[in-house]
Amino acid sequence: MLGIYLQRSWIILTAACSCMVPLYVYSRPVLKLLGQRPDIADMAGNFSLYIIPQMFSLAINFPTQKFLQAQSKVSILAWVGFVALVVHIFILFLFVKVFKWGLLGAAVAYDVSAWGIALAQVVYIVGWCGDTWHGLTWLAFREIWAFLRLSVASAVMLCLEIWYFMSIIVLTGHLEDPVLSVGSLSICMNLNGWEGMLFIGVNAAIRHPRAAKYSVFVTVAESLLIGLLSMVIIIASKDHFAILFTNSEKMQKAVSKLAYLLAITMVLNSIQPVISGVAVGGGWQGLVAFINLTCYYIIGLPIGFLLGYKAKLGVQGIWMGMIFGTFLQTVILLIIVWRTNWNEEVEQASERMRKWSGEGID
Repeated sequence: MLGIYLQRSWIILTAACSCMVPLYVYSRPVLKLLGQRPDIADMAGNFSLYIIPQMFSLAINFPTQKFLQAQSKVSILAWVGFVALVVHIFILFLFVKVFKWGLLGAAVAYDVSAWGIALAQVVYIVGWCGDTWHGLTWLAFREIWAFLRLSVASAVMLCLEIWYFMSIIVLTGHLEDPVLSVGSLSICMNLNGWEGMLFIGVNAAIRHPRAAKYSVFVTVAESLLIGLLSMVIIIASKDHFAILFTNSEKMQKAVSKLAYLLAITMVLNSIQPVISGVAVGGGWQGLVAFINLTCYYIIGLPIGFLLGYKAKLGVQGIWMGMIFGTFLQTVILLIIVWRTNWNEEVEQASERMRKWSGEGID
């Protein structure tokens, strides 16, 4: 069944990418309509066109990652990622510095690396996952609408979360010095993303509710430790870490002013992804989507707007609103997880495993 679910995911995500192509094509006028500076909108619009191939690679990449993770084949993902990183750095330097392709070179390097990862994972699955991959099959189209409904619930939950952080950048682009504000915020978001790559996934111990509950809290504790360590590193190097991204002293000072907010965000975001992962595994996507909508868009963004524009705090005020929304969402999810009936959750997981084992498939 894993191979069938993998193919269903490819079909649905490829269709979703096709629906998103017009947004990439017309991103320039959309950004201008949202009030972005014409020069920034033009560059972002061009880059959006160039990375359309990369978007389609994700339709292959993400399902294959989950396919391999479900079988504890994590080492191959690590090796593919490491090789891709080395190749990406090389071709990025080649296209941007040697060939002088500029923004186009960066996009092409991004496309090549993304498709390299996706194809390498597919090759491994076809060649070395014979127990779970039995070739392409028309069964992938069976019950695809039920699979799509579950996918939509998950997509709404994740999109509300990801768009929240992207909307912060859009709001920041309307400040007095958008280049400095967006640049400093982007540097901080990059570092926050790097920290997110360190977090450890959660596995539910089937038919062992105590083990499932224990694994959640242990993983939260481990992730929190990573977040606290990251916070200490950021605060200790607040006047220096921006050198990794820019040689502009003005930009470095702007990033330094955001260091404490970045440190707080890293602590919050060390817990939040783990809790969200538990929510996805428990099938609570609809509930979490509602929580995200309320905490992020009804509470967090308006507070950020008031602090950033009305209180004249600029990008710091906008980020404070974001932190408050994330904090509120994290607290609510922690309460839900704490009050979860794990015996009932494990019974439901057992039932899903009986269904996914292939019983009833002709």
